[in-house]
Amino acid sequence: MDLDYNGGNTTNTNKRVFHRLGGGKSVNDTSNQHNHQYQQNQKVCYHWRAGKCNRFPCPYLHRELPAPPPHASVNGGGGGGAKRGFAGNDSSSFSGRRGGNSNYSNSWGRFGNKGDVRGVKRVNVEKVCNFWVQGNCSFGDKCRYLHSWSLGDGFSLVTQLEGHQKVISGIALPSGSDKLYTGSKDETVRVWDCQSGQCTGVVNLGGEVGCMISEGPWIFVGLPNVVKAWNTQTNADLSLNGPIGQVYALVVGNDLLFAGTQDGSILVWKFNAATYNFEPAVSLKDHKMAVVSLVVGANRLYSGSMDHSIKVWSLETLQCIQTLTDHTSVVMSLLCWEQFLLSCSLDQTIKVWAATESGNLEVTFTHNEEHGLLTLCGMHDPEGKPVLLCSSNDNSVHLYDLPSFSEKGKMFAKQEIRAIQTGPGGLFFTGDGTGQVRVWNSVAVPTTTT
Repeated sequence: MDLDYNGGNTTNTNKRVFHRLGGGKSVNDTSNQHNHQYQQNQKVCYHWRAGKCNRFPCPYLHRELPAPPPHASVNGGGGGGAKRGFAGNDSSSFSGRRGGNSNYSNSWGRFGNKGDVRGVKRVNVEKVCNFWVQGNCSFGDKCRYLHSWSLGDGFSLVTQLEGHQKVISGIALPSGSDKLYTGSKDETVRVWDCQSGQCTGVVNLGGEVGCMISEGPWIFVGLPNVVKAWNTQTNADLSLNGPIGQVYALVVGNDLLFAGTQDGSILVWKFNAATYNFEPAVSLKDHKMAVVSLVVGANRLYSGSMDHSIKVWSLETLQCIQTLTDHTSVVMSLLCWEQFLLSCSLDQTIKVWAATESGNLEVTFTHNEEHGLLTLCGMHDPEGKPVLLCSSNDNSVHLYDLPSFSEKGKMFAKQEIRAIQTGPGGLFFTGDGTGQVRVWNSVAVPTTTT
């Protein structure tokens, strides 16, 4: 199988691709401008408070003033340096410590304003108009349903990628490549050119893709009874055997690859640079049902399962050191942010966990939703503030400011969104149950004049 889709890219080509993806302006470039705007616009909209603001976008806040400072560090420390992202699939982006900057410990949810999406004139029903989707709604602007796939300001739909026939289960952007990889339960991985948006290759795998991640130049694909490992730079194509049943979750940490499987095991491989292969290390067996979510942070591995529990594992000893049982249904997704662990479940809650003095994790805040929750993803808005994306089984994605859980916006799809992935330059990607991949931009694109 030929995975060399890069075509010998030069540095200039990579720069063009990066700028096309919206990466030409760093977060630090906007800091001075943001400080000025922050001082000017930190006023609550009088009309919003009266429930009748119709300005879009409104220059004032559609929420009460939050307590956290505008540039609180996502890494738990102050000072300069580039801002790193959420943990996601990159363990280096976690703060790597417990009990650091705890400015947020007492602020979770304090300023949340459920049902208010800032800067948007409200519609009667937060549901996409079926007639608008079909292109024949006769009500126009007077329709009580949404004529948009999103609600809120600060982000916009860039394009849609069509080709998959079933639910998207993984989205990956390997470093050093200008290609986007998407995996689906239609048993294929598709490769997309980031410049043209065209599909440049389809890999038929003969089994449903349960998950897919990238780490450096490597792409890891979870399949029934096997993990595929591809190196996009060397074209290495490896099959890692050992899993029993579908592989639902993958994560890399401490030079180890972890795979959560259908039989409740977590298989571990270690990369051997001499043989350029992944060698089986150990199998972690403590969950009673399938492991469907994994994340690494603070020298710990966290695993979420269909048995409703989260288990905490030491990365040094690979021993289970704590079991968290506060959720009452499947723990679908896990995320590390600052010194906190965030978890979401089909029990309709997002739980925020923090370490006590003894080192054990306890729930410090619970955010309740009206539907089961599927996927968590973290990113920064153009001002460098942390934003949480959370998909639910009502076919929507909520965007929340952290730590307030103030609602920033919503996105909608025809079916459940099972995959969310961030990209460079403010881009992020969503994949839904129909097989459609959408590309979004959280950075305002300047209009050009001729």
